[in-house]
Amino acid sequence: MAETIYIRPEADKEEKYKELIPQLRALVETEKDEVANMANLAAALRQTFGFFWVGFYRVVEEELILGPFQGPVACTRIRQGKGVCGTAWAEGRTLVVADVEQFPGHIACSAESKSEIVVPIRRKGQIVGVLDIDSDTLCTFDAIDATYLEEIVRLLS
Repeated sequence: MAETIYIRPEADKEEKYKELIPQLRALVETEKDEVANMANLAAALRQTFGFFWVGFYRVVEEELILGPFQGPVACTRIRQGKGVCGTAWAEGRTLVVADVEQFPGHIACSAESKSEIVVPIRRKGQIVGVLDIDSDTLCTFDAIDATYLEEIVRLLS
């Protein structure tokens, strides 16, 4: 049965996250399939915030492999330490990039992407994937996004 995500349109960014997280928690706690949960999280984030691209990459052997996403066609494989996603994986930390053109080694999957946030997903102490969100405007992401997106990826643990 499909769930409806409702967020007040007049809410500011932090309020939207606070309203969204309990709804996401209820959505994923009843579904055990990780791919289904990633797909719904990506859709809910894009629907709520209107981000240009929202998706997941899963660690498979020595690469990040594209998982469920919402948005234009994306890069399929990313090596550890390459681009924003591969760097967040290698360093094991959330990366907020105000201008992707200024990030050394940025992988341009889309010329429309201007800013980006990547949040590692951990399970039993190991990074098993990343949440990647791109915006088509500069300086979209900040510490508020990092805090709440880190909480959202913990729902997948």
